[in-house]
Amino acid sequence: MGKTKKAQKNPKGTKQLTLDSLPNASANEFNKAATSTREKQIIITDIASIPREDEELALKVSFRLFPSKTAFSKLKSDLAFDSQQISSALIRIIQGPLAKDEFESTSILGMKGISAGSHLIKIEMYEPWSNGEKLSFTSKEVTVEYVPKTRESRMIKIPIVKSFGGEDLVVVSESDKSIYREIEETAKKESVTKRDEW
Repeated sequence: MGKTKKAQKNPKGTKQLTLDSLPNASANEFNKAATSTREKQIIITDIASIPREDEELALKVSFRLFPSKTAFSKLKSDLAFDSQQISSALIRIIQGPLAKDEFESTSILGMKGISAGSHLIKIEMYEPWSNGEKLSFTSKEVTVEYVPKTRESRMIKIPIVKSFGGEDLVVVSESDKSIYREIEETAKKESVTKRDEW
């Protein structure tokens, strides 16, 4: 019976380690790594849309890297239009002394055939990782009011009447008028010539 009691006792030095009982140095390193991961951020500050001629839309995206650009080497920027992804671009972050922590990217969208009205634009930005994970992920959505702008709409000040008509009406165009005038003038000349011959 005494042997059984001795076997149940744990010998000294084999105490199981828990998160609370980790050595101070390891706990501090863990907390520091977790804090730096939380603080590292991509902040999309603004998305602006500018209609351009020939049915194009310029999309300007302003963003800031926190705590600074030195925490990042490359980013991925995904653009979605009306919930459908239309582009994905890899952005390399310049680390030179003249580079800032705030950046602006511009995309030119060809809008030919896109209906005028409200459209949802979504930007997603993140650090791509080798295992496919998206680090420092952020996204922003805006609704833009698209109105097509063409070169002709800027140059023409008044509308052009392309056709005119109606039931039981005979419409004479300008070209028809000139033909009728020529016929009338020819008829007058012939009548004058005949009168002079008499």
